[in-house]
Amino acid sequence: MAAPDRRAFLRDGALGAAALGLAPSRAPTWRRFQGPKTRRVLVVAFAGGVRTRETLGAAGNVPNLMRIAEQGVVFPRTRATNLGHFGATLSIFTGISEARGIRDNIRGTDPTLFEYLRKDLGWTSSDVWVSTSGGAQEANISHGLHPEYGPKYGANTLDGDGIFNAEFKGILDAYGRPREMGAQELALLEKMRASIGGTAKGALNDVDSVARVERFLLDELRRGTQDLKGLGAADAKAFRVARNLLAVFRPRFLAVVVREADQAHGSFNNYVQIVKRNDEMLGELWAAVQSDPELADSTALFVLPEFGRDADLNSRRGLDHGDGSDDLNYVSLVCWGPDFRRGVNVQEEVRTVDVCPTVCAMLGADARYSRGQRLPRLMA
Repeated sequence: MAAPDRRAFLRDGALGAAALGLAPSRAPTWRRFQGPKTRRVLVVAFAGGVRTRETLGAAGNVPNLMRIAEQGVVFPRTRATNLGHFGATLSIFTGISEARGIRDNIRGTDPTLFEYLRKDLGWTSSDVWVSTSGGAQEANISHGLHPEYGPKYGANTLDGDGIFNAEFKGILDAYGRPREMGAQELALLEKMRASIGGTAKGALNDVDSVARVERFLLDELRRGTQDLKGLGAADAKAFRVARNLLAVFRPRFLAVVVREADQAHGSFNNYVQIVKRNDEMLGELWAAVQSDPELADSTALFVLPEFGRDADLNSRRGLDHGDGSDDLNYVSLVCWGPDFRRGVNVQEEVRTVDVCPTVCAMLGADARYSRGQRLPRLMA
């Protein structure tokens, strides 16, 4: 199927869907459960509360996301099932509407996508990763507390903003030198090790994995990830770390979780600038996939916010999330990959919790506790 032109894409897609009032259809329509080409999946939680109006509804803000969308499948009526940042983001990875709010900071009790993949498919710790923009909440996404799963099946988690900051720059002076580290340098290295999610609880469950991650972190410092500054820098670091994780570890599943768009509460302009910067970093990640023959022919990509934003500006000329509007409750899910249809808008209502069972089914795992459905009309 030929890709539509940009005007037709926007008219028939994100902007037109809200007026259609289409009833949801939950029946799976896949011709097969597992595509013959897809061996890796990336899920980008474009989180922090991002409206479709500033993404697919404003092509100039997100030229890279537009290019991905025009070559893939878009679900412009993707319903969020929770309106608290942590719970809504976690729901993407559990396939369950998580009853957790903005400030909750405890692990969930439900298995995550990472745990399903590792347990069912026997994947190792280096196969499954989460790159986050910082904060304890995002680290909680790596695994839940379900008695059949838990930390031994969790994802390796790298907190880009927590690790790649000025404090660790001094480690570079010791990197590669044939001398003993001083007490201060050793303390910093131990802090860095503590920032690698899962080390203490078994996600990084062998010495070789820990050593490889430490080497990766030190190399990342040399590459200058900590030098990313300015508005949305934490998100930019998460994207940059994810790009380099692809090159070094070749993970089978990689999630990127960002959050800086939540600055929308106090400044619409800052929010838009962060959306633009995140699109730039998404483009860098996508280009890395496309330029690598092995990745380009085997990698699927899912991009979606956890929920949107209010329809109207608040008194601070920002955007909250509480008015119950379609701008808040519906986001656009963009899917691209070697087994997916191309240039298609699926107008049926789907849900953010449908990503988890869809990814699991594609890779051969069973999201047995998920309450989502496989996305309809996705596969070619």
